[in-house]
Amino acid sequence: MTRWLIFILVNYLALGLTASQETCSYWDVMSNLSIADANPRLMSVRPVTDWREPSIVRIDVSLHATLDLDEKLQILTSLVRFQMSWKNQFLTWDPQNFCGISKIFIPVDSVWKPDLFVSEMTEDPQSPTVPFMSLSSDGTINQWKPIRIVSTCSLDIYKFPFDTQKCNLTFGPYVHTVQDIVVVPKSNSSAVTQASQENYAKSEWLLGKVDVLSNNVSTEEKEWSQVTYQITIRRVPILYVINLIVPAGFLVLVDVASMFIPMEGGERLGFKITVVLGFSVLLLILNDLLPNSEVTPILGVFCAVCLVIMIISIVDSIFISYMLHLSAVRPDVPQWLKIWVLKHLAFILRIDTGEVSESNVAGVRNTNKATSVVEKEADIQTRRCLQKEHDSAEIKLLKKVLLELLMIRRHMIMSKREEEAKSEWNMVAFVLDRFILICYLLTVFIILITVVVVWAF
Repeated sequence: MTRWLIFILVNYLALGLTASQETCSYWDVMSNLSIADANPRLMSVRPVTDWREPSIVRIDVSLHATLDLDEKLQILTSLVRFQMSWKNQFLTWDPQNFCGISKIFIPVDSVWKPDLFVSEMTEDPQSPTVPFMSLSSDGTINQWKPIRIVSTCSLDIYKFPFDTQKCNLTFGPYVHTVQDIVVVPKSNSSAVTQASQENYAKSEWLLGKVDVLSNNVSTEEKEWSQVTYQITIRRVPILYVINLIVPAGFLVLVDVASMFIPMEGGERLGFKITVVLGFSVLLLILNDLLPNSEVTPILGVFCAVCLVIMIISIVDSIFISYMLHLSAVRPDVPQWLKIWVLKHLAFILRIDTGEVSESNVAGVRNTNKATSVVEKEADIQTRRCLQKEHDSAEIKLLKKVLLELLMIRRHMIMSKREEEAKSEWNMVAFVLDRFILICYLLTVFIILITVVVVWAF
């Protein structure tokens, strides 16, 4: 009899243990919660027992990479890790009734989810398929997934390429107002910044910080809850310094050096045109990089001013070539040009033109006197030669030699006069050329200091 009682007790305990083990499965929990039956009540209705109670949705975002920032379209492509949690009051159980199971994983489309979206998003978010999310015994649902977000970003390119941009990712419901869904951040700004910097992939943009802001938006007498993640990123400028700024600086330096090429001949003009063509190529590259906005970058202003100065220097070279041509066609320099250039402008630039002017005036006077004397002598000798027709052959030959010498002397005096007039035109051209050079250097220096100050501060 005792043996039968022990046998029955052992079988009872075995059956009880088997029954308890059968209840220790995730399927039993899901069946108990009616999740496996695709219950419309769980999928379509906001999970609160009292409709006046809003659902609290906690979100957390960490930035993993800045994939692209299109300056022309002002579009940011970023990769973020998104977490969202909320409580479903219809999906609760006692873990003691299911062998201590306190968390299960359920399909994403099996229950109701908040209709959160990104306000700045321009394309449908692309992310790897994560088919499950966790459900705790108290009804808390957690969903994690990486998201590739393409969003608008208003760029401030004034300090390009040493610029810092701030782009917003605003998460909030599209349909449910603040009476239904309240979105709150799970982590503060410092925690989000630290988590993002630990996992951030380095690229053209470096991550500065991520500010978390909570606010409500009102439209048409309705209010929606939102959480904004303001991402601050800084551009790595080394590529633009090497490919854009350094070549532009060298071209400006070469153009300044070309001002010391001799004014005679066309070498300076051809060289300057070549430099301007090369600088125009850099401006085309800069135009392709920058967006169409009202704010002009300081680098663009610098390049535009340098291009204008280069064009002015080319016009100056053409004008100087024209003045050197006038020295052969029109020997005398106009009086107004002498006053304004050789007197006033040369005095301001501290260029000594007194000796040249005095020597030119004296040379012209002496040349005029010598020319008149030579002409008189030539006339007298010609008359004498014509009057004496019975001279011997030797005397006639000597008289012809004398006439040739007088003509040579007259030609040399006229050549000297032309050279003296030409030197006066050269001095006018030299003064104007140095004036343009000084204006060039001052303009480049001022705009360069301005650019450096803007980039530094």
